[in-house]
Amino acid sequence: MTNTSHSTVLLDAMGKPCPMPLLMLKRELKQAQDSRNLLLKSSDPHSEIDILRFCQIHNLVCHFSKISENEFHYLIEII
Repeated sequence: MTNTSHSTVLLDAMGKPCPMPLLMLKRELKQAQDSRNLLLKSSDPHSEIDILRFCQIHNLVCHFSKISENEFHYLIEII
C-alpha cells in the first residue's frame, strides 16, 4: 500500500487471485480515518463483480476502468 498523493491510497492487488482484492479493500476501509480515495489495481477479471457489488451494497462511489484484458482499476471515493 502506497500513498500516491495526500488523498489517494494505492492498493496493488496485481497478480493476486480473488478474493484478495476484495479483502485488501475491506482491510483498508476499516483503517480509513479520514476522507480520501482508494485506487485498487487488480489483474483478476472476477474482481469486477466482487468489487462493484461490494461498493454498491455499501453505498461507495466506485469508478471502474478496464485498462487491458489483465488490468482493472477501481477508484473508490470515501467521504
